[in-house]
Amino acid sequence: MSKPGRTAILGWGSLIWDPREDFDAWHEQWNSDGPILPIEFSRISSSRDDALTLVIDSEHGVLTPVGWCLSKRASLADAVGDLRCREGTTDSQIGRLPVPDAAAGEDPVSIEGRIANWARELDIQAVVWTKLASNFERKKKMPFSVANAILHLQSLQPTAKVKAAEYVWRAPDFVRTPLRAALEVEPWFALKSDETRGAFNGR
Repeated sequence: MSKPGRTAILGWGSLIWDPREDFDAWHEQWNSDGPILPIEFSRISSSRDDALTLVIDSEHGVLTPVGWCLSKRASLADAVGDLRCREGTTDSQIGRLPVPDAAAGEDPVSIEGRIANWARELDIQAVVWTKLASNFERKKKMPFSVANAILHLQSLQPTAKVKAAEYVWRAPDFVRTPLRAALEVEPWFALKSDETRGAFNGR
């Protein structure tokens, strides 16, 4: 059980920019100085017409700050339930960490070690996050790389490309990855990005 108001929710993608009233009513405002975690657009999302979405990826991700907010829930279990419902996933796909008071035996460069060190500095007692993994290699039968990711995005239908562009361009500015940097200079992707900004009123 965490102290009231001291359970943090981590976010790096649509959790931040895609409002959902039922979820957003139960957390405070988003902040940009969360833990530094390895993140990349390396998950193919069936719910977004095969757009690439951001996930924690220890193999292909680069260290970047993520967003965070405080849950209004008094218990860690309730905060986990809020995030699980918001993400439409199972309990096993929600990471949760009751933060220990000390780092004894903790790997400081592991995902949980990075999260715990950050949380202790802010007197946060528990942290929850979406624990979906990269599925690019499994779905595409090829390793994830910037070049292969761009080939995948180029193969999408036009409406799916717009969704893919929306997700990349609406990602928080502080989330910087190699794929995002490469896409921002791709002429075909820049065009789709402009269309997306117009359709969705930008960020």
